[in-house]
Amino acid sequence: MSIVVAIDGPAGSGKGTVTKLVGEKLGLVNIDTGATYRCVTLAAINKGYKLEEENKIVNLLNEIDIEFKKKENEEKVLLNGKDVTKEIRSKEVNEMVSQVSHIPKVRENMANFQRKIAEGKNVIMEGRDIGTNVFPNADVKIYLDATPEERAKRRMKQNEEKGIESNYEEILENIKFRDHNDKTSSVAPLKQAEDAIYIDSSNLSIEEVTEKIIEIINYHFGDASKNGKN
Repeated sequence: MSIVVAIDGPAGSGKGTVTKLVGEKLGLVNIDTGATYRCVTLAAINKGYKLEEENKIVNLLNEIDIEFKKKENEEKVLLNGKDVTKEIRSKEVNEMVSQVSHIPKVRENMANFQRKIAEGKNVIMEGRDIGTNVFPNADVKIYLDATPEERAKRRMKQNEEKGIESNYEEILENIKFRDHNDKTSSVAPLKQAEDAIYIDSSNLSIEEVTEKIIEIINYHFGDASKNGKN
């Protein structure tokens, strides 16, 4: 039987980094669900589509192919065969991805795609609705949080490391905007699943959060293994 670990939380809470580290340490396949929405957004930007042109964005779903591949020990995201790992993290995509991910048919299509690529694998997935919508029966659910100010600082640091020019106030405003959008969405809103374990990472290092989540997973599957889940 396959294992599913779901990590949900707001933008900038460290989900992506922690999920990758936990996956590597425990041998779980890391599926970056946020990257799927970023690929749709990038495709729309490349076509020159505006957010209000929802039908055109939805029709794009029939034209795009998203793949996750490992090259030279690095996870790569391919859109129609092209490596877009860096492009999907651009400022333009950041400003538009939240709204694109709220389009009902895009959400439904991507959720089905995410379930399909997880089939038969031991996976760890992060997003805003993995434990509530994509995999409501996930074996382990974590809700990873942090204050908007701390998340803005982290995003600033990430941008600096990548040589991307950014402004703290703009990043903070964007994070608050995304939080509001994600939590009030009529489609799979961001919320903590009833059976999810809450972790506030505001004052924790990435290493501390990683170890905390590994402890939770090991505890769960130490018990679960008695039922043949190992």
